[in-house]
Amino acid sequence: MISLRYHIVSIASVFLALAIGVVLGSTALSGSLLSGLSNEKGELASQVSDLQAQRNQLNARLADADAFAGGTGPKVVAGALAQRSVIVITTEDAKPADRDALKQLIGQAGATVTGELQLTSSFVDPAKADQLRQLVTRLQPAGSTFPTAGDPGTLAGALVGSVLMLNKDTAKPQSTTDELAAAIGGLSDGGFVKPSPSIGPGQLAVVLTSGQATGDGAGDKAATLARFAAQLDRSGAGAVLAGDPSSAEGTGAIGVVRADTSSTSILSTVDDVNSAAGRIATVLALREQLDGGVGRYGIAGNAQAPAPGVAATGS
Repeated sequence: MISLRYHIVSIASVFLALAIGVVLGSTALSGSLLSGLSNEKGELASQVSDLQAQRNQLNARLADADAFAGGTGPKVVAGALAQRSVIVITTEDAKPADRDALKQLIGQAGATVTGELQLTSSFVDPAKADQLRQLVTRLQPAGSTFPTAGDPGTLAGALVGSVLMLNKDTAKPQSTTDELAAAIGGLSDGGFVKPSPSIGPGQLAVVLTSGQATGDGAGDKAATLARFAAQLDRSGAGAVLAGDPSSAEGTGAIGVVRADTSSTSILSTVDDVNSAAGRIATVLALREQLDGGVGRYGIAGNAQAPAPGVAATGS
């Protein structure tokens, strides 16, 4: 009995020793692991701090560059659009600050802004495409010729172009005052546009948007705006589609234009209109359109150069 008890006690001692060893080993392992993690955390924190400092420096440089561009912009564009007229068309999400700054620069270039037309969210809504198409067809001025393409963006571009774009050869209106009022009034009553109190045709057009389309049917929304701007360009002496950098992505109107050779061969695009440099590029692109040129400008990867007459980085 004593021998059996001795063996039981011995076995228990062995298990206790093993348990103590495991605990001590785990504690040592945990300590080593925590120490390593702590070191890595410190290194990552240092890297984050360095990156934040670099970002702040870059932002400061960009702010300085934009301030410089804003200060020199009026001199750069002076006379570029002398005695010309421009109609400004915006999407509902276009930033008022960008619109106002661009209008001011257009005036400093010597042009007159003949009015503003805002496209509502319904204008690009795929669910209302048939309604827009049917309304545009009913509002078509007598004697005007519309494209055979049946998409609402192209047809709406033809209608708006026929009443708000001057003839590119004669610089004369392509419709009567009554036809202009009927077309814009009909689109306004349908909830597709919001015109300024005074609006008239221009030789050139700027279509100002913001970023890429979102939500259901984002691609269709971007395509409608892209085709509208392209057809508007065909209707007069030229047009520029301008937005911020994200508008040059896949579901952005500028991205759609730049992916379509038939559009990008006639319609100029600027993807950084939210900056002073981008607004200067927009005005210079309008001048280039008058001269028969076209280009893709801005900072996105699918842009060809920062602005007309400026070589791309690395070229």
